[in-house]
Amino acid sequence: MAGLQLDPARFLARYWQREPLLLRAAVKDFRPPISADELAGLAMEADAESRIVEYRASGWHLQQGPFRTADFDRSQPWTLLVQGVDRWLPEVAELARLVDFLPTWRLDDIMVSYASKGGGVGPHYDLYDVFLLQGEGERHWRLGQRCDASTPLLPHRQLKLLADFQCEAEYTLRCGDILYLPPGVAHWGVSAGDSTCFSIGLRAPRITELLSRWVDARLEQASPDHLLEDPGRRPAAAAGEIRREDIDSALSQLRRVLDTADDEAWFGELVTESAIPDALGNENEGLAAALAQLRDSAGVAVLAVGARVAWQRLDDDIRVFVNGNSRRFPATFSGALSELCGHGQLAGAALAGAGGDQLLRYLLEHGGIDVG
Repeated sequence: MAGLQLDPARFLARYWQREPLLLRAAVKDFRPPISADELAGLAMEADAESRIVEYRASGWHLQQGPFRTADFDRSQPWTLLVQGVDRWLPEVAELARLVDFLPTWRLDDIMVSYASKGGGVGPHYDLYDVFLLQGEGERHWRLGQRCDASTPLLPHRQLKLLADFQCEAEYTLRCGDILYLPPGVAHWGVSAGDSTCFSIGLRAPRITELLSRWVDARLEQASPDHLLEDPGRRPAAAAGEIRREDIDSALSQLRRVLDTADDEAWFGELVTESAIPDALGNENEGLAAALAQLRDSAGVAVLAVGARVAWQRLDDDIRVFVNGNSRRFPATFSGALSELCGHGQLAGAALAGAGGDQLLRYLLEHGGIDVG
């Protein structure tokens, strides 16, 4: 699938994480890869993450899946949402190619929603970037104020809905239109009739997660025998006093330790942690057979469903990340890894040469690839 008809550099400089952007007919002749009926069928699967939001006279109601056929027979406006449909259908996963100017490790998932006439999930805001691609039907979107953790919410146990929505812009999306929303922008979508929407969500780790992982990495490198030093200190003037210079000295020594640490694997390990908690690699008995197939000239390595693979340039080699794991390999494989991450598959022969078998084994062992 071709990317969006926009200038990536201009979009990233002007709109990305700054302002909403409406793209009319962003996907020419778009044919939704999943219908409303097929989405309902997926929502009946025990392994699918699904929910229904319905608005009644008493307010907003949330019901978690899996669902039965009878759950879709409703008289009030309602919306069905299914997370991670890209992990179920390759055709939906292809939609991620629309934003291929963004790092693949930033992609969270592609959620698909169906809404009846008047259906929606209420006024809310998200903590992530999202591209809303309209499928079947039409959906009317109202955009509002910027929100953060201090924004008042309705007293609802399950839904984070805004107590005060202030409409600042309105758009009606039709099939193939895209609305980009940066984090924190209040929005409220209401379906004009039966409609579907594909939400391409881009995730970012919380600063608290980054800080925790960064500190953990530094602690692993720090020597337990390295104690706080205070040569040349002045005599104590008052018993029990902690002086400003004591704190400044401690902070200065901490900065020296942090500045000399050189392991940056923590970042890639964090952002590639699998979105599927129980994601596993290939079992030992199947590993040899998979390797043999990939060594064959016709063997194809396919990015595994839900796998997160990324790589990082180092001085003399590259570091390859797979579902939260990391290992170094020759830099000659950077092109092949970029092909795998960008297109979702790679000829096994592309990893021929010194270290190729080790890289294939590493990708297989940690659930990064399957044999196509």
